[in-house]
Amino acid sequence: MTATRSPFLAAFALPLALALSACGADAEEAGSLNGEPIAEVAAPEGQQWSDVVTVTGSDGYLLGNPDAPIKVMEFASLTCPACAAFAQDGADQLKEDYVNTGRVSFELRNQIHGPHDLMLAQLVRCGADETYHPLSDQVWKNLETVLGPVFERQEQFGQALALPEDQRFVAAAEVVGFYDFFAARGISEDQARSCLADFSAMTTIADNSTRQSDELGVTGTPTFFINGSKQEGVSGWQALEPLLQRAGAR
Repeated sequence: MTATRSPFLAAFALPLALALSACGADAEEAGSLNGEPIAEVAAPEGQQWSDVVTVTGSDGYLLGNPDAPIKVMEFASLTCPACAAFAQDGADQLKEDYVNTGRVSFELRNQIHGPHDLMLAQLVRCGADETYHPLSDQVWKNLETVLGPVFERQEQFGQALALPEDQRFVAAAEVVGFYDFFAARGISEDQARSCLADFSAMTTIADNSTRQSDELGVTGTPTFFINGSKQEGVSGWQALEPLLQRAGAR
């Protein structure tokens, strides 16, 4: 077993119930942010800033103005109910009212909470870069539908994960109905199967999750950073929006 595979293998060996326990950040006071009001920045002609996606060197998907003076980064798990609540309650408003002004960019990175989470993180990357955020939101907004079969069919899911590297996630996705879910949202089954057979790409996602979480002290999701400053205890839109306004997005 190579050194690069050990965090990955640990991720897919994690029991499903324990995988969800990492959801929810520590409850501490948010960091202090104060700034003067910032002027809006025009988007490229014919676009809104929420149409612009840049894949960062950290494999984050940055939505909006890459040079925005206020940079929001969320570490999130696609299987985390608290992340789903943010997607349902605040993600649209963040994009429409803040990202589209050019004042704020929004980068999303994946923290992996088990094999099903890793599969979803790969599947939302299967299309064009611009589909990563919408597909992630679709997973969160339908989380009960997505996760139900995973827990109902744990034995079959585990058997699929025991298959050879290039087969295990392809088979596991069929067991839990991921192909139908993503096909209804523009990712064909053939496309999804090809993505899930790419063991190397999935190892990279898992290793990035482990390394970056350790480096940045991310112990739960969602965890938000504003201009590189970790905002402890901020998990919902009602707590995040005032921080953006204090930072100058007003």
